[in-house]
Amino acid sequence: MEPPIIDLQSDHYFMGEALRQAARAYEAEEVPVGAVIVREGRIIARAFNQVELLKDATAHAEMLAITQAEELIGDWRLNDCTIYITKEPCPMCAGALVHARLARVVFGVRDPKGGAAGSAVNLLQFPTLNHKCDITPSVREAECRTILQNFFLEQRDKPKTPEA
Repeated sequence: MEPPIIDLQSDHYFMGEALRQAARAYEAEEVPVGAVIVREGRIIARAFNQVELLKDATAHAEMLAITQAEELIGDWRLNDCTIYITKEPCPMCAGALVHARLARVVFGVRDPKGGAAGSAVNLLQFPTLNHKCDITPSVREAECRTILQNFFLEQRDKPKTPEA
């Protein structure tokens, strides 16, 4: 096997790739959350929120990245993978991360109201579930927070259009 392209401890680098995906979401007027999944030092999936684009409440960056990674490796088990997400996963995504057996979850900014990786609840390490993910919070936190804050400030400043 060839050595990994990027050092396996490059959380800063991989979160930068997730931030690139978040920027794509921002440009598409989606909540700017991005995710990448890494296996053996290589990115195997990249995704950003596409709830509005796809008209699908489950089209969060994590969910789309999981599906891509599973298709690429030909298995639903991602137990040798790490996911990098710009925002702490919600309960739906945290549940999917556990069920897909991701080894590690790295995220940027905490979500005190709805985060399911320790802020509001910790589903990634829930005692009765059959799998627990290692968690690394607050990687490139300021950048992850800024893109979200800028997006929501811009959304609030947009003129409201009357509904027909």
